[in-house]
This record gives sequence, C-alpha cells and structure tokens, in this order.
Amino acid sequence: MKAKTVFFCTDCGNETPKWLGQCPACSSWNTVVEQPASYQQKATKTQTVARKNKKSPGRLDELNITAEMRFGTGYKEFDRVLGGGAVTGSLVLVGGLPGIGKSTLLLQLCGKLDGNQTVLYVSGEESESQIKMRAERLGVTGKSTYVLAETDISEVLDAFEDLKPDVLIVDSIQTLYNPDISSAPGSVTQVKDCTMSLLQLSKGHGVTVFLVGHVNKEGAIAGPKVLEHMVDCVLYFEGEQSMNYRILRAAKNRYGSTNEIGVFEMLGTGLSEVLNPSEMLLAGRPENTPGTCVTCVIEGTRPILAEIQALVTPSAANMPRRNSNGIEFNRSQMLLAVLQQRGGLRVSGCDAYINVIGGLSIDDPGADLATILALAAAYMDTPVNSEIVAVGEVGLTGELRQVSQINPRLSEIARMGFTACVLPRGIKNRLDVPQGLKLIEVKTITEAIEATLRKPE
Repeated sequence: MKAKTVFFCTDCGNETPKWLGQCPACSSWNTVVEQPASYQQKATKTQTVARKNKKSPGRLDELNITAEMRFGTGYKEFDRVLGGGAVTGSLVLVGGLPGIGKSTLLLQLCGKLDGNQTVLYVSGEESESQIKMRAERLGVTGKSTYVLAETDISEVLDAFEDLKPDVLIVDSIQTLYNPDISSAPGSVTQVKDCTMSLLQLSKGHGVTVFLVGHVNKEGAIAGPKVLEHMVDCVLYFEGEQSMNYRILRAAKNRYGSTNEIGVFEMLGTGLSEVLNPSEMLLAGRPENTPGTCVTCVIEGTRPILAEIQALVTPSAANMPRRNSNGIEFNRSQMLLAVLQQRGGLRVSGCDAYINVIGGLSIDDPGADLATILALAAAYMDTPVNSEIVAVGEVGLTGELRQVSQINPRLSEIARMGFTACVLPRGIKNRLDVPQGLKLIEVKTITEAIEATLRKPE
C-alpha cells in the first residue's frame, strides 16, 4: 500500500492535500513540495526528558527573575545584538551566506565561554579533526568545550543527557535528521521535527541553544518559515565576502531590540570586534570630491556615521539606469524625483548610482538629506565640504523633517572630529550641542544645497 503523502509550503509551512503552483497561505510560487504525511510514533527522547522535568503552573506575580537569566558571551558586539547577553533557555538561529563566518563566530564563542560554561558543539558538516584544525587556527583551546560530529538527532540527545552542557551549538540545523522520519535531511518535516526537539530541550533544561541555518538564493533562512517563528532570536550574519567587515543583525529578538547591529572584522586569526564602527566606515573617505556626503544613522541605540556616495551621469538611453546599494531602491527613486521636482536639478535624463560604503544597509530616514546632497553634488560636479555631516528626513514637497535621537547623533558627529552639521530648522531649543560643532539649519532641500554646495575658494 502506497504511503499517504501531503504537501507543504517551504516558505510558510502551510499544509495542503495536493500540489499547487501557488501557496494559498503566503501566495508564493513553486514553493509547495511533497512530504510524508504526519506520523504516529512513540514519544521521542526529548519528550521523555521533558516529562521527567514536568512543572506545575505558577502564578505570574509569584514567578522569580534571577540575575543569572543572562550571561555574557565574551563579545560585546554579540551581547549588544542579543539585547545585553545570551538568555538562559533561549533558542537562537544564526543565518548567513556560505563562507561568511557563521561557524567561525560560534567556534570563537566556545573559546570565550571556556571555563565559565560547558559547551557541546555538534557539527553535521565537518569532522572532529577538521574542527580541531580550525580551532587551532583561531586560538581556541576549549577545555570545557566538547565536540560531536553527528547528524542523528537521537545521538545528539543522548550526548546531551550524558554531558548536561550549559550551551549547545548545532551546525547546522539542515543536516540533522530524525531516523523515525523517512524524508531526507533538510526537508520541511525533518527541519521542523529537529527544531521542535531542540526547542523542548532548551525550555525543559534551561540550556542555551545556538543553531546555524543555511540561506537560500533570496537570502532568507532555508526551510519552512515556521522555523523562524519557533526560535527566540533570528540573527543574520551579513557582509561581502570580498570585504573584511561583517555585520551581525537581529531580525527577531524576544529579549531585546531588533535594530541593534554588531560589527566584526575577518582577519587571518578569525573574527575581531569593531568597537568603533564609525571610524571603520569612514576609513579612506575622499575629501573635496563630488558625490559623497556623510550622515549619522541610529542602529538600535548606537549612532553610526556612514558615507553615502552617488554618481550621476548623462544617459543616452530612453530609460536611464538606476542602481541603489545600501538604501532601499524605492526610497532612492523617491529622493531622485524630489530632487528633480523640488530641487530644480534635471536628473530624469541621467543614470544615477547610490552606494553606502562598508556594506551597511540603511533604513533610517535621517539619511535622506545626505543622499540628496550626494546626488546634487554629483550632478553639479561640486564637492560637499568634508567637515559637514547631514541629518534629516526629506518629504515629497522638498521640506526637511525632524529625526529621532538627535542629541546622540550630534555627540557622535563631534566625537569623530566633524565641525558642522546640516539639520532641519526648528529643533535648536531641544538640542545639546557639543562644543565646537556648528549647526546649519535649513528648511528645504534647496536651502541645504545652497548652504553646502559652494565652489571651493
């Protein structure tokens, strides 16, 4: 008798009785795959362990919060992204492109936790000797770190029962499989089942679990979308492989902000923290060159200076080419339209290219003014004063709007040695202006262009 099968959407996990070209739940095309139907089986080892530690309900006002709920990872940048440190009993998913440094980061994490926490490092992609070679290159001794090269989830659970570690690292979740399920490792059913087992392990024993997740060609975590809903934190390790800098960003965090970022530099001996991202992002900045302007954006609670570059050239094509890297494409198109209609610069017949140096992706609307000034400077072939930083949101009528957390931005601007800041008019009475920093208040983008784009004397 043929085994009964059902169909799952690999994006959202929605189950359907037959194959469909488009998922009815999330409207994604060609994401429905065939998998074995849900099965009845005996209680898994994790479920048995959870029952041994069965708890009775407690009143909310009687629950205790201990100081040991968070612990430091040894990396200030990692702790910042996690919201102040790793939470005991949390499930953290770390995703990123192949070769970006996910395994390196977590293996170095083992070295930082060495002596304070017992760590079980489970690898389904490398042998124990390969992990040892990489650990020696990274300078990780790992006296309290135990390594297991295994893909069977039941063997991982057995190892956990024998060792009782404080931290469990799994590299990667797509390589684990449950032998009671006939589908291949990495399939929707296998990923969901193995993650659920680790989730029960994390919550039942109070162990912190870090999972490495592969990403697909669109850059999202591979596997069912429900995987991201099951975990407590989703971290993305971003950056260009041709560049040395990496950015750790939180896409989901039940215990902290999702706007924080951590910056690392990839060296020959592993990843090193970058405690001053502004200095890193402004390194090598050209002075008195048309098409560049510095802004200050807020990432979580941290102000960061970023350089925005633009190139505007006449186009012979009927449809000029537009490209934006680091700033959302539709927003860059809007700023180009405002620059033409309200700023009086005929950029509609020009190719326009926008780039944020260092691989940083900016969502802060406070970078609008700097983008406008960089485009205008490139079009007019006139440099913006290298001592000026521009901060402000641009409206469709060309007016400048206030931005949040202006005082931390001004402090960071002054700390990095800049002498002037262009910002919207009307907020001076609420500002704590650092000594030596001059404020240039403007009301529209036209005033901002006239105040900053002057021919050098």
